[in-house]
Amino acid sequence: MITGRYAPSPSGRMHLGNLLCCLLAWLSAKSKGGQVLLRIEDLDTLRCPRHFADAIVEDLAWLGLSADGPEPPVYQSERSEIYLHYYKELERRGMVYPCFCSRSQLHAASAPHRSDGQVLYAGTCRNLTPEQVAEKAKTRAPAWRVRVPDEKIAFTDGHLGPYAENLARDCGDFYLRRADGVFAYQLAVVVDDALMGVTEVVRGADLLSSTPRQLWLYRELGLQAPQFYHLPLLLAADGRRLSKRDGDQSLEHLRAKYAPEEIIGKLAFACGLQESPRPTTPAALAQTFDWAKVPKHDILLPEKLF
Repeated sequence: MITGRYAPSPSGRMHLGNLLCCLLAWLSAKSKGGQVLLRIEDLDTLRCPRHFADAIVEDLAWLGLSADGPEPPVYQSERSEIYLHYYKELERRGMVYPCFCSRSQLHAASAPHRSDGQVLYAGTCRNLTPEQVAEKAKTRAPAWRVRVPDEKIAFTDGHLGPYAENLARDCGDFYLRRADGVFAYQLAVVVDDALMGVTEVVRGADLLSSTPRQLWLYRELGLQAPQFYHLPLLLAADGRRLSKRDGDQSLEHLRAKYAPEEIIGKLAFACGLQESPRPTTPAALAQTFDWAKVPKHDILLPEKLF
């Protein structure tokens, strides 16, 4: 069975960009007769209080996008022992090392950057001796990185087409675990999607560059990788990215103004699934859903649509 998933981070109420991702994940799976699972990505429990997670579950049900399970949802904050098992496997193989670099060091002007502005890790701590590690550990707790090979990882995205990165040149050694012990997104998402039986992942294009390193982790851990579909980002009418922090178009405010069918209809219109913003339901959209209708470039919300 095709199995999709929602994996929201409950750092605030969902905004329209989050909702678009949930809608397309639901439609992509349901249009093929599949199911959709729910996972709450609350690794950072200080930023992700449980009441926001509860609100997401309730918002999705109100919109007609209820998940097919599990009940209760999977919470990443409760799965540290599972992540530790896979982390230890990489550690056993000598692939993990401590990194003592501060944030200011990582983001220094002299640090290497990707073409999209993201900082590339320069490998500063990659070859520290045991003596150097012991000395640095006296004053700073390390985070932990995984060594990546000089290897090109290529895949074909279900929506955006072919994409490839050289892990060493375009990605660099990346975090698996923070200094406070919290496991990193890159490891947790791979383990969770594999163990939950997810066969397709629908998420924003801002995560496209994460996919090669995740595909490499799937391979190294002996896990089955899903098909990926990356959707364009939904931007405010002035070109800004929507943000939970700014409260842009949050479900909290939209629910006070619109019925669920109105919100779904307007969003479907914005992303090309119907020719007008007429009210509709996810179930109705699933009857004619096709990824070919969805733009491959960022989507500007039409002014005064919401």
